[in-house]
Amino acid sequence: MPCFLLEDGPSGQHIVWVNDAFTRSTGFTLEQVRWRTPHVLYGEWTDREEIARLAGLADAGEPGTATICGRRADGSPFWSRVSVTPVPGDDGAPRTHWIAVLVDVTELVERDAAQTALVERERAERTGLGIVAQISDLLMDLDAPYTLREITRLLERGGVVSWAGFYLNDGGLSAAEGIDVTAPPSGRGHRHGNVPPDDVPTGRDEPDQVQLLLDGALDIPVQLDLTGWHATTSASGWLAEHVRPHVQEVAPGLTEVLVMAVPGRRRVMGVLVVIPSDVTRGAGLDALEDLARTVLQLTVRRVGLAVDNVRLYEREHRLAETLQRAMLPEQAEVVGLDVWSYYAPNVEHAQVGGDWYDVLQISPEVVGVVIGDVVGHDVEAAAAMGQLRSVVRSYAYEVTTPGPVLERVDQLVAGMRIPRSAALVLTTLSRDGEGWHVEYSRAGHLPALLVRHGVVTPLSEASGPLIGFGGRPRSTATAELTPGDVLIFYTDGLIERRDRALRDGVDALVDVAAGITAIDAAGIGEELLSRFADSPEDDVAVVVVRIPDPEDDAAFSGSPRSRRWLLPSEPASIGRARHAVLRTCQAWSLSDGPSAELVVSELVANAVLHGWGHIALRLYDTGEGLRIEVEDSNPTPPVATDGHPGRIGGYGMQIIDRLADWGWRPARDGKLVWAKVRSEVRPVSQEA
Repeated sequence: MPCFLLEDGPSGQHIVWVNDAFTRSTGFTLEQVRWRTPHVLYGEWTDREEIARLAGLADAGEPGTATICGRRADGSPFWSRVSVTPVPGDDGAPRTHWIAVLVDVTELVERDAAQTALVERERAERTGLGIVAQISDLLMDLDAPYTLREITRLLERGGVVSWAGFYLNDGGLSAAEGIDVTAPPSGRGHRHGNVPPDDVPTGRDEPDQVQLLLDGALDIPVQLDLTGWHATTSASGWLAEHVRPHVQEVAPGLTEVLVMAVPGRRRVMGVLVVIPSDVTRGAGLDALEDLARTVLQLTVRRVGLAVDNVRLYEREHRLAETLQRAMLPEQAEVVGLDVWSYYAPNVEHAQVGGDWYDVLQISPEVVGVVIGDVVGHDVEAAAAMGQLRSVVRSYAYEVTTPGPVLERVDQLVAGMRIPRSAALVLTTLSRDGEGWHVEYSRAGHLPALLVRHGVVTPLSEASGPLIGFGGRPRSTATAELTPGDVLIFYTDGLIERRDRALRDGVDALVDVAAGITAIDAAGIGEELLSRFADSPEDDVAVVVVRIPDPEDDAAFSGSPRSRRWLLPSEPASIGRARHAVLRTCQAWSLSDGPSAELVVSELVANAVLHGWGHIALRLYDTGEGLRIEVEDSNPTPPVATDGHPGRIGGYGMQIIDRLADWGWRPARDGKLVWAKVRSEVRPVSQEA
């Protein structure tokens, strides 16, 4: 067993003897260590506090033991269990010698260290996997406005980084705290700003590293120099400018940050900027632990796919919605009838479905109304709906009696092999003096409702199987309408709910229809929607047809307080909105119709030109005038301008300002612009 003898001397304890085992274990011979202090055995790894503790025990004449990392003669470290014991002297004589015994525990310590490191690594890996799992959970809720911010904070709290920030790219980088699921991508490409790829000032040949990441030309992270030169409008220059404040707050003096690409399927969605948790090691990849690097790589991949999925969904959503809207008719202007229609796809699906309606002016004296439902909520359902709509429309113009029309539709659908079943109601209204004669036939669809003086009668006769399953003659039922009567056509999405039977939904609709106080089709439809369409579970289509009654219209002094229309973002919606406000002003006996028509025309035109998605039009009778609200999905506020030099337009908000008090506020999915039409218009100044 290695041991050596220490003796007190003028300069402290020194080694006076070692045994052969000591030489074999440490490599030091007696000649090399004689008369030298034990410091010859110390290395840079030696715990000085343990040495001081042993020395204190020796001074007190007491034995001591410690585990110490020393060094061999060749400089290599070794661990030993050192026991120092004073050598007894003669009776009463002071102790002058100590024997030190070494037990080599290098293998044991290294094994313990390896086990500790393994445990620590497993703990870190579990932590890393936990962070990745939490990030995946966060990305499941893309509607949350601060999803990306929560991910970066999770990385910071988990010790993966000191700071991180996402910058998404859609024709230009921008800081992102969440993934906007309502705003579609602009489609402006992956370049940042307006700097062409080869536009580099003379004498400057530094590549735009961040732009190379966005282009997909680099597949490894880059170090962005915050103090170096970058073109002002370049991706690197823009990013360096926006990152510097965060760096000064988190790691003052740091001159570089790590920039990682956020890859989608076919293009880079943006970048993740990272300040490593240990900035003393620098800002590059080498400053990241292997586990931190893995967590960050998994993070950017998951975020990139989530952003890509959102943008892909938005593109498909707009395509499907455009297809759906193109297949639906515009609001029909029917001579002698008050008609209101409404359609809204189920927001839980891809904004496309199989419900449809059609209002046909077959002849000056005959009007056709169709409402139907194709099973499904996908593009195939919309395509099948479009085919059926065209077939029904064609035959209805040729044969006005509903039963024979549906028989022909059955025959043609069987030959076309349309893969989806469908239900519909076909109704024709023929003018008969002051009233109207109604004929209808049902193909597996819910009956329309006839409302007369608060009494509701379902038009439930002439029922038959779904379209394509006829195989036998279809019947036609009739009814007579008088002035003031109302027909309500609807699809099951208006009344169907998971917590009640369909029959109960029909009964509820009958009860509500019996109590409606509005006397115009739009007001009746608005009351129905306010009671049934707040949280539909399926597509909703509604058509309200009212036979005008001049006596009731003139005697009615009250008015419903609100109207609502959901319009597609297309130019045709401007004309529909103008007609809607004129009809509403007439129904409410408001004298502001011309001014309101101009105001709503400008508001809806701005929403069509600058917004996207659906446009919500709401009208309110405040008792002091008409209030108009137009909501779209573009959060950018409206701005009054002095027109566009060299071209027509740009005066819309000035026109509104002359006719109404107006303002705007943020809405959940964009903005809402409101205008309260003045009863008296301010005179136009000479400057205008």
